[in-house]
Amino acid sequence: MGLAWVMKIHATITVIGRDQSGVVAQVTSFLFLQKANIEALEEKVTRGQFGMTLQATWPANECTVPTIRAGLAGLARSLGMEIKLRFLEPRRRQRLALLVTRETHCCEAVLAACRSGELKADPVVVIGNHPARKFRAHPPGLPYVHVPWNDRAKAESRALQLLEQHEVDFVVLARFMKILSPTFVWRYKNKIINIHPSLLPSFPGPSAYRQAYEHGVKIVGVTAHFVSMHLDEGPIIAQASFALCPGMELDEIITGGQQLEAKVLVKAIKLYLTKRLDVYWGTVREV
Repeated sequence: MGLAWVMKIHATITVIGRDQSGVVAQVTSFLFLQKANIEALEEKVTRGQFGMTLQATWPANECTVPTIRAGLAGLARSLGMEIKLRFLEPRRRQRLALLVTRETHCCEAVLAACRSGELKADPVVVIGNHPARKFRAHPPGLPYVHVPWNDRAKAESRALQLLEQHEVDFVVLARFMKILSPTFVWRYKNKIINIHPSLLPSFPGPSAYRQAYEHGVKIVGVTAHFVSMHLDEGPIIAQASFALCPGMELDEIITGGQQLEAKVLVKAIKLYLTKRLDVYWGTVREV
């Protein structure tokens, strides 16, 4: 198995732009001519915006990297689209970025789990829409970059630049309370993990604990899921819950939920890193 990995070159290709005919055919035909084996392909059109994520491999002795890069760059120009090519190193530790807003408990839990070795991944950047703050588990040298989110298009453009600059493999929304656009999500298809404070599909959107409290539910939970183009509807990775005691107030529910959020988010990342997850028709299966 180890030799097979060494002899193969792996790459991810993303295509983003205005929807038009022939895009899939042109990209796949070019890769076929370059002796690529297309192992996975997913494409979707949302409000006239086309997005495609493609996984390809080559025998090591048949992968001409300069020709592939130049050819895809030429296709991007002729189509008027963005085409990104990234070669992967299967044995390299995954590099993760954390996106945060005001609450820090999930970010701190993930960083602590990485530091202890519970998560076999390397945090490389923290991006927040509030000015820099100190995290109790913040490793020395880990950059915190403040990206204001008043203009979503500009903010996402800056965040994507940072993710590319730091060669990020996957993104963790550690209670990041902003909605990401389809073009952002497509660039990291099934590589953005979010934690939501309810047992989805119940109580999507903001103020989930308050909604649960006001509805008088007897069980409150949290959900870790991959981010999709639809708010809080992405494939579910892990969930957990706790029973409410009679007379429990909202602030007690929030405190209990936040503790659970951190645990479930770390569990979901661990499942992702061990490559035990397969997304099939919008549902996550452990393999």
